[in-house]
Formats: sequence, C-alpha cells, structure tokens
Amino acid sequence: MDVGPNPDHEAIRDGVRRVCARFDDDYWRRCDADHEFPWDFYRAMADGGWIGIAIPEEHGGGGRGIVEASLVVEEVAASGAAMNGASAIHLSIFGMGPVIHHGSPELQARVLPRVASGELHVAFGVTEPDAGTDTTRISTRAVLDAGGEHYLVRGRKVWTTKAPLCEKVLLLVRTTPRDEVERPTDGMTLLLADLQRPEVTITPIPKAGRNAVVSCEVAYDDLPVSVADRIGDEGEGFRYLLDGLNPERILIAAEALGTGRAALRRAVAYAGERVVFDRPIGQNQGIAFPLARNHMELRAAELAVRDAAWRYDQGLPCAEAANTAKFLAAEAGYRAADQAVQTLGGMGYASEYHVERYWREARLMRLAPVSQELVQAYVATHVLGLPRSY
Repeated sequence: MDVGPNPDHEAIRDGVRRVCARFDDDYWRRCDADHEFPWDFYRAMADGGWIGIAIPEEHGGGGRGIVEASLVVEEVAASGAAMNGASAIHLSIFGMGPVIHHGSPELQARVLPRVASGELHVAFGVTEPDAGTDTTRISTRAVLDAGGEHYLVRGRKVWTTKAPLCEKVLLLVRTTPRDEVERPTDGMTLLLADLQRPEVTITPIPKAGRNAVVSCEVAYDDLPVSVADRIGDEGEGFRYLLDGLNPERILIAAEALGTGRAALRRAVAYAGERVVFDRPIGQNQGIAFPLARNHMELRAAELAVRDAAWRYDQGLPCAEAANTAKFLAAEAGYRAADQAVQTLGGMGYASEYHVERYWREARLMRLAPVSQELVQAYVATHVLGLPRSY
C-alpha cells in the first residue's frame, strides 16, 4: 500500500469538501433536531456523482473502489455532517456490493444505474430483534409460492436505516431452516425486495442521535418477492452478504475518523480562543495534551482504515483489517468527541457549539454495525486462535 501523497485522492477530497461547504453545522443541527432527512445535501452529492463512486462505470457509476469511497464519507463526516450526513449516502455505496458481485446481469442493469444516479434508495435488512449480531439465528423466512415464481417473506427486522424513504430493501432471509442445514451459515438467501407495499409495516425507532436518518423496525407479512430479484443462488446469501459487511465496517471507520476530526477541529479552535485566568485555556497542558493524544489516535486509526480499504480493493483477505479499522477508528473518534465536550466545558453540552451532536453520533459507532466486544471476540478467535467464546 502506497501511503504517500496521491493527487487523485486529494482531488476527491477537495471535490467532496466543495459540496459539503454548502451545508454548515447549523444545517445539520436543524436536520437532526427536526428529524428531517437531508434531501438538499443528498441531491447535491448525487449530482456530483459521489453516491455512485463505487458502482461500475458500465452501470453509470464512478468505477472506483472502497479506498475512494472511504475518502468520500470521511470528508462528509469531517465537514460537520458526522453520521447524519454519511449515513444518508453510505448504504448506496457499500450496500450494493452483493448486487455488483453476485446479481444477475438483468438485475444489475435494472438497479445499479438508478442507485448510482441517486434516484433509487435501497435499505439493508439483516438485524432481527431475537438474533442481534448472531446473524445465523435470523428467523425471517422466505418460502416459494405454488407457482415457484415468487417468494413469500414473513418476519421482522430492526435497525433498518432509511426504511420509509427506500423503494427497495436488500433482505437476508432463511430459505432453509437452521436445523436442516449442515452449517448455520447455510440456507440463507439475499433478496432485493420492494419495501413500500401493504404487506410491510415500518415503525421508526426513537433514538439518542443521528435523527436526520431514521432507523426502523420493519415487519413483513407474506411479502411477495420475484425469484428474478434474488441475488445469486438460493442458500448462499450469507456468503454474498460479506461483500457488503467488510466495506460497511471500513466506511463506518472512515466516518468515525471524520467525526473525530470535526470534533477535534472545534475543540482546538475553542482552546485557542477561550481565555480564562488571563490566558488561552489551550496553554494549559491539561487541555492541550488530551487534544494532542486525540490527534495521534486519529492519525493511527486513519492508517488502519487506509490499509483495510486497500486490501479489500486488491481482493486480499481483509476481515481482520476491516474489523481492526472499525474498532480503532470508533474508539479514536469517540474519544475525540468526548474530549471536545470536556474542552468546551458547559458550552460543550450546548447545542449551538455542535460538539454534543458529534459526541452522540460518535457514540453510535462503538455499537454499529458491530459492537467493539464482537470485534475483539473475532480477533481473539480468528486471528489469535483462542477458543471460541460464543
């Protein structure tokens, strides 16, 4: 991996910064407070071609990799948009991986150009109330109807982002019961289902932050899905899903990195301007040293993110790198946001200074898309070879 200056990557960063400059912190505070999706921002990013950056050129996208996509979401988050801005677009970037790699040519031609243009919103339906992060225990079933042309889907999903706004959902279902397969990861299938139908009930979940982008519980009551909208072969969905999960971890890591950068920038500015006891508070080591540590931690996390993205784009094994990047960036981003609140003192808790919003959104990244504890469990078992704990 070349870690030197890359003019192409700097051009991507500059292009995204120019778009984001039109949407200041007050815009994002209003969207979050009003629970309003950032449509103006979304359309501006779509018009700039950034949403389709990782979709192949033959389908109207930019044909770039996860390295470039990670730069896009990092700069969005760093602009002050944090998770509200990044979450508005990242599903369209990483979520299409299974369709790109395993979807039929007909399905790709029908779906990918509309995603790349920003016209088609696709949600991600994996997590379930009784399964959590143990994906092999999902119970949402899909059964072929009598004619063999449609699946009927029944079950519930939670934390489906943007569900009320999405026309489609990439849905992981069981087509063979868990007790009838050799391995628990067998028997799962990926479907690209219609979401806005009478067989679907969408219920928003109230939450602490990232309120501009809604999260929902979604119930499916015999939703028909055409066999033509199946991704790849029946029963291979979990394997296909990995083409979305590792990029998701990498992009979330980049967003955590960007959020930490935004928080650190505001904290440093405040520490340099705020005068107490006749001198800037940033002159005190009790203020300066934690911020210096935040900078170093974000810098180290950045290298982990770049390494993971490069490995994915090169077709190399990247699960360890993707999980490591997510863990380190989530920790560094949260600590930077928390320290920003501490640096501003009481004003750090005030909405007008924005760092409390960064803090709420940075906290989420220690939970999603996989908890820090499960990342450590993965590394302990699959990298260090220790006995499996779950």
